[in-house]
Amino acid sequence: MNGRLYCSKLACRKVCQFILMALTLAISCLYASPTQKLDRGHITSTLESKYGERAGKRAKAWFRVLDEAQGLSEKEKMTKVNNFFNLFRFVDDIKLWGDSNYWSTPMEFIGVNGGDCEDFSIAKYFTLLQLGVPEDKLRITMVKATSVNQYHMVLAYYETPSAIPWVLDNLDTRIKPATQRKDLIPVYSFNGRQLWLNKEKGRGVLAGSSKKLAKWNDLKYRLGVERLRQPKLRLE
Repeated sequence: MNGRLYCSKLACRKVCQFILMALTLAISCLYASPTQKLDRGHITSTLESKYGERAGKRAKAWFRVLDEAQGLSEKEKMTKVNNFFNLFRFVDDIKLWGDSNYWSTPMEFIGVNGGDCEDFSIAKYFTLLQLGVPEDKLRITMVKATSVNQYHMVLAYYETPSAIPWVLDNLDTRIKPATQRKDLIPVYSFNGRQLWLNKEKGRGVLAGSSKKLAKWNDLKYRLGVERLRQPKLRLE
């Protein structure tokens, strides 16, 4: 499989180190209340002014996904969101942002039309929250991709607390139960509240608050102040 689809080893190793770091976490701004009404005009115009006309078109396409997914089952919402974001481009952080491990906000991801595995997972996570999928059912999950011996990030969905999770991935675009992803070894997972150290294909062992993830905290800050970073590489 093409190696450019995977997070760089250096970037993902740095991600793992953030388990040991303690910083404050609070989700705010656009996703403070997952079901709040979005200011579509403001979001679209902001992305257009920052990233260009096509960014505004991508924002409108995202809003159409939100509209079309209303009333669907949770699994149907997952499929729609997974398919939408998997159309975006994979680009290494260092090429796109000039930073070896930058976690972009969903608006930055939509604005620039690409990112790496963390960005795909984060965008899917917040979009599903916006669609009313409970946070307790979602986990952003760091895994080891054994096929290339590299770290990678996916989004996991737990229908019930004890269920085998379903994996939303930008590599294998079909949503599958974790038991069918023999190429992935879970390392840890988190959401806006908690952090788990994973074992086998299940939820894992609770390891405390997700406040320990520095990059997650930085992402929260940028969501809160609507701070959009200018990329080094312009994608259309």
